[in-house]
Amino acid sequence: MKIAIAGGGPGGLYFATLMKTLDPSHDITVWERNAPDDTFGFGVVFSDETLGSIEGADRVVHERMEKRFARWTDIDVAVTDREGDTQSFTVGGQGFAAMSRKELLQILQERVAELGVTVHYRTETPDPDELRSSYDLVLASDGLNSQIRTKYADRFRPSLDRRHNKYIWFGTDLVFEAFQFFVKQTEWGTMQIHGYPFSESGSTFIVEMHEDVWRRAGLDRTESETFPPGTSDEYAVERIAAIFADELQGHEILTNNSKWLNFHTVRNESWHDGNVVLLGDAAHTAHFSIGSGTKLAMEDALALAACLHEHPTLEEALEAYQTERKPVVESTQRAAQASLEWFENIGMYADQAPAQFVFNLLTRSRRITFENLRERDAEFAARMEAEFARSQHGEDGAPAMFQPVRIGDLELKNRVILSPMDMYSATDGMPDDFHLVHLGSKALGGAGLVMTEMTCVSPEGRISPGCPGIWNDAQRDAWSRVAAFVHERTTARIGMQLGHSGRKGSTKLMWEGMDEPLDEGNWEVLAPSPIAYGAGCHVPREATRADLDAVVADFVASAERAVQAGFDLIELHAAHGYLLSSFLSPVSNQRTDDYGGSLENRMRFPLEVFDAVRAAVPGHVPVTVRISATDWMPDGNTDEDGVEIARAFIEHGAAAIDVSTGQVSKDEKPAFGRSYQTPFADKIRHRVAAPAGVRVIAVGAISSYDDVNSILLAGRADLCALGRAHLYDPNWALHAAAEQEYAGPGADWPDMWAAGRRRPPTSRTDKIPPRLQLLREGVDDRVHLRWTPAGTVRT
Repeated sequence: MKIAIAGGGPGGLYFATLMKTLDPSHDITVWERNAPDDTFGFGVVFSDETLGSIEGADRVVHERMEKRFARWTDIDVAVTDREGDTQSFTVGGQGFAAMSRKELLQILQERVAELGVTVHYRTETPDPDELRSSYDLVLASDGLNSQIRTKYADRFRPSLDRRHNKYIWFGTDLVFEAFQFFVKQTEWGTMQIHGYPFSESGSTFIVEMHEDVWRRAGLDRTESETFPPGTSDEYAVERIAAIFADELQGHEILTNNSKWLNFHTVRNESWHDGNVVLLGDAAHTAHFSIGSGTKLAMEDALALAACLHEHPTLEEALEAYQTERKPVVESTQRAAQASLEWFENIGMYADQAPAQFVFNLLTRSRRITFENLRERDAEFAARMEAEFARSQHGEDGAPAMFQPVRIGDLELKNRVILSPMDMYSATDGMPDDFHLVHLGSKALGGAGLVMTEMTCVSPEGRISPGCPGIWNDAQRDAWSRVAAFVHERTTARIGMQLGHSGRKGSTKLMWEGMDEPLDEGNWEVLAPSPIAYGAGCHVPREATRADLDAVVADFVASAERAVQAGFDLIELHAAHGYLLSSFLSPVSNQRTDDYGGSLENRMRFPLEVFDAVRAAVPGHVPVTVRISATDWMPDGNTDEDGVEIARAFIEHGAAAIDVSTGQVSKDEKPAFGRSYQTPFADKIRHRVAAPAGVRVIAVGAISSYDDVNSILLAGRADLCALGRAHLYDPNWALHAAAEQEYAGPGADWPDMWAAGRRRPPTSRTDKIPPRLQLLREGVDDRVHLRWTPAGTVRT
């Protein structure tokens, strides 16, 4: 095969090495615009998984790299407050390897020379059209600003997301003992250092801060200046050396084309077109706080070379490369996105206790959890649990999820909530035995608070004919039976979520056609503006003042009935595109009166409803609100709008904010993932709720007790609401306690079930046959394993 490679960085050179080792007859040419001894940056970090793949692919390269590695197992974090006091923490058990980027390039340059690869240094890549016609394969490994990707942008469909923080890449002759974070509160705001050793004589030293902090500190004076290639911002060196003098301990800052940058996240819908394929930064980037671009590029090279070797045609090979590699990279990018956003918002954690701040930092990407840290450093994990218990005046030795908590005047035994979930199982709005069993079982199963599904305040406020209501006394009395069971048979509390479907009403049961209008028997639906939820949905009638007054009265009457029925808490559903939510969102609210336009106006009616309900409900009964903190729409509410919506409800007396997202339009594009809505809860908690003493509830793809404990210990929320996990296991909370070997307060088993605290002997898995153990670990002794960064097992 005749191969052209644009870019002589580690990704391109390593791919050339692999292809030559697989088949020496390959004719490979590389073009690199820089000289062979030019390199930018200082150190590169590798995981054990990547190093294992490199060792399996080319032992020569691995052995030469191995001789130059700096290895460490700790993460050190130093937190300095505004008074200059510093607290330091060390968390062990991590495992890293790094080396000089310059030395890595030298190893790869020597290796391709030995293998007979032609490399043109100080030479621009020829026109891509010419390469396509002259070579069997054209590899674009030409970096963030890839010329090839730009030329064929209509084929690759790239997106570049410019982020808010400023960073500058330095080195230092101070050799850190571990991965080092310095977080410093300055007069201008929070600044942080990401540092790690890469040799016996130097460390990488990346300075990062929000662009606003950068400007306040006067570091933007170079913004209008241009620097010749290869030169560095010497003013930045001088200022950073002064600001971080204590951290540098008299050592020097080293530069190498060091300038202030904004990180760009690169994504491409397609990674290949014809005989052109993207690799490394040309295809994707992931923030430096979670990984190395060099590591990702070399993993790409491993996967691409393997696919080309294994598949009979180029088209099949390139498609297999994208199919195998893209999901792995996207997973890394999701974690990197969470990490970079955490650092962009680092200033809002300035008031966290230092130990909690460190735990928050370590778990920022959601890939590391409390249980991960417990396995790596049990002492640090125990300290976190003890400090959380003290800060909450809770039970020493209890997991975070089983610490008691108050919402307003309501005390809960633990921090696990059964999330409101539509069941579509009522008749004419009347709850029945299904609702008794559904809610009663979760209360028996250990949740501290069980919430009804959205209970409708009027017949026309239903989503579907199967939705329950509380618009009459008969429904109230049926609900009182459910509340009485929870109170008499369990130590849980029960809350009612009240809502009005708005434009999303008069639809089929979920399993018959979600959001589809009824085939017959439809009723008129109401909304702030006559805009359908999506294609094929009802076009609602625009609400009049009389309609709004009637809705307020319905909410008040329903809230009063809920209290009469014995419910401990009332929640207003102002999320997911239902009536109150549709007033809040500019996607659905395009009114021109006092209830539309600005966010302040759009909040007016939901706040009227809240105020009326709060006034009608006794003071000891907390009133909470569920909101959509973002619409996941280009012209919809953003996370900043979500903060302001939460602030308004808090100012009006909300005892807790239940933070969900989206569902205001069928055209939304959510960024799904594990605990994907938690960052919105985190922002609302730190920005507006915690200072006001108001609780925040996190929801959304939270399924394990480890996730719950990690969220609580990091201070991202005060409680967690789980939906599908409780559908899978009604005794989820009790089982979580058993798996954590906890049997104290907050995890009380019903007396009748006490014998179930321990698993029956037949279910124990202490002794697993060796072959079954291999299968559980994903290794079958009948298959042949080949190296792949995705960990794929091939026959």
